[in-house]
Amino acid sequence: QVQLVESGGGLVQTGGSLRLSCAASGRTITSYTMGWFRQAPGKEREFVAAISWDGGRTYYRDSVKGRFTISRDNAKNTVYLQMNSLRPEDTAAYYCATDVRPLRWIGLYTQVADFGSWGQGTQVTVSS
Repeated sequence: QVQLVESGGGLVQTGGSLRLSCAASGRTITSYTMGWFRQAPGKEREFVAAISWDGGRTYYRDSVKGRFTISRDNAKNTVYLQMNSLRPEDTAAYYCATDVRPLRWIGLYTQVADFGSWGQGTQVTVSS
């Protein structure tokens, strides 16, 4: 069973940047698509970005395209989310997770239910 620990959240002003990290332990994530998700108070958890097991493919929700970049370092068993030009509507708890199946790429149809082994989350707050 993999354990995921997110870090890097914080309070930033509109237009600022943050880099989130997701460190995995317990087993390697090198064969798994990894995803970032977020959940704002009173709202459902939503998909943000995904990266394939080899880093060759990425997919983003429309509202973060051009502002967020997902990446991974398989040697470090870590996934990152670089967030630039942050907006108040990006405020949420951010979670990383692994695809429940190895060597699968979903892309456009990625859903929360496709992922498991959730971390505890890291809070991102963007002030206006």
